[in-house]
Amino acid sequence: MDKSPDELIYGRQSVLEALRASRPLRKILVSHGSRPSGAVRAILDHARQQDIAVQFVDQRRLDELVRGRHQGVVAMASAKTLASIEQILDAARATGRLPLVLVLDGIEDPANLGAILRTADAAGVHGVVIPKHRAVGLTGTVARTSAGAIEHVPVAQVTNLVRALEDLKEAGLWVVGADPKATQNLYEVDLTKALAVVIGGEGKGLGRLVLEHCDLPVRLPMQGKISSLNAAVATGIVLFEILRQREARP
Repeated sequence: MDKSPDELIYGRQSVLEALRASRPLRKILVSHGSRPSGAVRAILDHARQQDIAVQFVDQRRLDELVRGRHQGVVAMASAKTLASIEQILDAARATGRLPLVLVLDGIEDPANLGAILRTADAAGVHGVVIPKHRAVGLTGTVARTSAGAIEHVPVAQVTNLVRALEDLKEAGLWVVGADPKATQNLYEVDLTKALAVVIGGEGKGLGRLVLEHCDLPVRLPMQGKISSLNAAVATGIVLFEILRQREARP
């Protein structure tokens, strides 16, 4: 867990006001001993309405995170303001280039996410979509690992990845999913269209429903004994093949 002080909001009223101001929060930690009444009840209600994860933890965990008086409530804020899918698509159209959106299905390692954001920036990705649950958010570690790329690549956080893919399809994007079981090789397909590229999480790959919503599953050619690559490495290979094809197109 990232413990950067500037990412932690603590104290019941401070957390409640952050929620009322719709500040992007990754998670709220509540002590097991906190009674669900008054400010705590209001915090839980706002968190549910904004679909922010709430985790009940031991008091000692909060004491380790915060030296000040936390009153049994600590919120973990995002390292940057989040975008929406609509904002990402609008920004892509403004560039005059074909949209290229990266969708990440369950990346849990903050170092991996930071490296992916750095690669996405270098490859000209217009925005990245990540899930709110069962995945790492925009932590301080992600920001540091991205080497500043987090400031230049818009990131949208969604509750439902499948619905996000449907929205991208309606906007005219083809969905390409990296899947080691796919019949088509990455280097055999036309990647010069408006694209949303989906990369699965470490060790798990793409979820079943997410894979079913991919228009074009592709695999990376592998000649060694290991059947898969690190998510950040796989992302780089796919994105720069897309860039290569686009650059070669008249």
